[in-house]
Amino acid sequence: MSLFQVRFLIVWVAMAMAMCGGVARAAVNVYGFVDGGRVSVIYADMQPADRRYVLYKKGGPGQFAQIPDAPAGAAGLKPTQYSGHILAAAQETKVHPALIHAVISAESGYNPSARSKAGAVGLMQLMPGTAKRFGVQDPLDPAQNIHGGARYLRALQVMFDNNLQLVLAAYNAGENAVKKYGRRIPPYRETVAYVPKVMQLYRKSRLAS
Repeated sequence: MSLFQVRFLIVWVAMAMAMCGGVARAAVNVYGFVDGGRVSVIYADMQPADRRYVLYKKGGPGQFAQIPDAPAGAAGLKPTQYSGHILAAAQETKVHPALIHAVISAESGYNPSARSKAGAVGLMQLMPGTAKRFGVQDPLDPAQNIHGGARYLRALQVMFDNNLQLVLAAYNAGENAVKKYGRRIPPYRETVAYVPKVMQLYRKSRLAS
């Protein structure tokens, strides 16, 4: 068991003991965020004031709100205020958190207000159509943007049989462009430079973990 998983287990046991002792009887939700390899978890009935915390699991009367398993590689992520959102999006979509991190790094440099000349917005530079397609109402909201981008990555992984080079090419140039060129990286200068850049960031994050 990794140190990352041990920290989850410690919090799990502590909460279970508290509930058995009658400390918490009402509905309890699990909120948490990740700062590098360190996990911070809060059990509360409402959103904590610290907006780094994201909702992991809703509880119910008399039941323990179970924390999901930490995705592989989360401990190796670059510590940022958005690490918790990356973890939650990785849990939802089954996209490796290192890949989400790599895309954010390349797309916006972790600037949640980033805008491109083409109209892409936010941390993962979602185009308006992509944001709408994946349920993002406010692309400038970091949590929504990361979840929407992760959902798009997951859809591309399915579409291109988890060929990450094609996934990244499609993320940059659009899936139709990749299909147009026979499921190969389109010969666009930006895309040809983008794919190896993100692959390098991804490998670096995975090696760190």
